[in-house]
This record gives sequence, structure tokens and C-alpha cells, in this order.
Amino acid sequence: MSTLPSPLPGDALVVAALSGGVDSAVAAARLVAAGHRVVGMTMRLHDARGTVAGAGRCCGPRDIDDARAVCRHLNIPFYVIDLEEDFRAAVVEDFVEAYLAGETPNPCVRCNQHIKFTPLLERARAIGADVLVTGHYARIGSDPNSGAPTLLTGADAAKDQSYFLFDLGPAQLAAARFPVGALDKREVRARARSLGLATADKPESQELCFVPDGDHARVVEQLRPGAAPGPGEIVDDEGQVVGRHEGVHHYTVGQRRGLALALGSRVYVRSIDATHNRVVVAPRERLGACGARLAATSWVAGTPPPAPVRARVRVRHRHAGAGACVVPQGGGRAELRFDEPVEAVTPGQAAVFYDGERVLGGGWIEEALA
Repeated sequence: MSTLPSPLPGDALVVAALSGGVDSAVAAARLVAAGHRVVGMTMRLHDARGTVAGAGRCCGPRDIDDARAVCRHLNIPFYVIDLEEDFRAAVVEDFVEAYLAGETPNPCVRCNQHIKFTPLLERARAIGADVLVTGHYARIGSDPNSGAPTLLTGADAAKDQSYFLFDLGPAQLAAARFPVGALDKREVRARARSLGLATADKPESQELCFVPDGDHARVVEQLRPGAAPGPGEIVDDEGQVVGRHEGVHHYTVGQRRGLALALGSRVYVRSIDATHNRVVVAPRERLGACGARLAATSWVAGTPPPAPVRARVRVRHRHAGAGACVVPQGGGRAELRFDEPVEAVTPGQAAVFYDGERVLGGGWIEEALA
């Protein structure tokens, strides 16, 4: 499989999506160095003024200022695109609804799906740009049989972000470039320093822009006053009441800390029953799931395979992956059958399918199967 996308003509017009961090800055700089006409765009997604999010969290005001400084240094045009309403509808509302339903959402995947590669790509095309460039640690290859673009993992396994991009199809991949995907983080920072970029040593943003203090339950309560569930029972996996909780939106599958239970041995959240306002706990050895049901499944090739496929499946970003059979079903659904039980298979998270370094697709976990 080739790992080189189609080359761009020397005078190609390119939109660089700038996050205000070092990765996207180096991505833009590489395209400028290649002689392309580059336009910098950054997104205003959330008004973080007056919160700790303004001090370096993802998408804060400082990030916009840093993106502007990078464009000034590279001598390229810079635009701020207001996508706050799109972000609220596609990402924040989904985040709240998921926690109220007893799920654990993944806002970063949703943001890549519905914001970075939809509205921003539309704006790039509106000005006649040939491609959209981002600072993701992923690569684009070419299928040797069909010639269609395919998504590959980033060369730096520790920074690989292909998990967040599983929803990209052939048309989006054909219009995207990931210039730092073949580099590791040290190389990226070294290149940024050599270019004199202001973001060369900027720390990475780890928290969500709309969860300024890391307290997701508080955000749910603020955005849905009166809708957050109240106290309820904590039960073991045989249904015996072992404690009380303050609302299911405070918990996620696999969680141990914060349960405040004195049972003589460690227990973890095994599942969350929002319908009955219950949190189910169990010893770690009982957390394994033999499979999962998925919804909204998508395939990088554009269509699902005609038969079940073998894959390495990651059920969260930092998951190393587990061997599984992926069984496509109608209506964008699929079922996973793991070779061995997998811990903390969490409704609301994405399950992403890999064949070696190639991303096959992924879907959203609806239910873990015992």
C-alpha cells in the first residue's frame, strides 16, 4: 500500500486549519515551504473568556491569538471562522445527552466528524482551495487495488490520532493532508523551533474547552438544569444494594475512584442503568465484555464489507486494541465479537477497526455484550 497521497500542484491553494498548537503550525509551515498558496483558518468553537479555559485549554482565546501569530510569522492570510453554534449543536448537546443517558461521550471524535471536516472543509472549498491541511498525527495512503485514499495510523504510535478520524470517507480523505503524520512529536517541536514559531514549546491542551474545570457532571447540570438525575442506588452485579450515588451522570464504566463504598475489596463501575437510575459495580475480573453492538457505523472505503472481517479494535483512544470479528449489519449497525473479553467497553465511546496500520472504519458503542 502506498503511503503517499496524490501530490499537489505547486500553485495549489491550501487551507491550513490552525488550532493554535505546534502541530498545526508546523503542518502549515511545511506547505508554505513547499511553495503552495496557504490560507490559515482557525475555529471559534466556544466562548471561554473569563474561565480557566482561556489559559491554554483547547480552543480558548489564547489559541486564536497563537494561530494568528503563526500566520503573521509565515506571512499568510488568517481568518477566524465562527462555528460556535455548530459546535454547540453537534458536540456540546451530544455530550450532555450522552451523560444523561448513562453513556460516556467522546466529544473529540464528534468535533472531528461534524466540525473540522464538514463546515471547515466547506469553507475551504468555497474559496477554491484544493485541500484542507490539519496537524493530526495520521497519514493518508492509496489502496493499491482501487487507488482510493485510505486512512493510516500516524508514524508516532504514542501520538497517533487516527482513532478520532475513523468517520472520514474517500471524498474527505481526497481533500485532506496531514503533513506531520509521518513525524514524531520531538521532530515536530524541533522543526517549529528551527522555524522560529511561537508555539514551538507550547504545552498540549488536554481538557475540553467547555469543561473548564474538568467537572463534566457540573457542566451537565448547568446546561440541563432540572434534567440531571438525582440520587439513586449503587448495586452489585447480583442486584444487591451496596450504596448510594448522587446521579448517574457522575460515573463512567470502569471507574473506581469516587464510589465511596466500603465493601472490603475493590469494585468498579460495570454498567450504568439510566432508566432505573442505578450504577452497577463489580470486581475487576467481571468487567470484561465478549462483544458489543454498534450504531452509526462507517467505513473508510465508503461501503461496508460484504462479509464479517477480522480486525484489531480499539474501544477508546488509549486502548491498545483487541482482536475481534466485525459483523456488518443493516442500517449502519455492526456487532463486535472479541477473541478474549475486553474491559470497560463503554456505551457512548467509539470502537475503531484496524487492519495493521490501516483504518477500516468504526462505530459508536451502544451496548456491551456479556
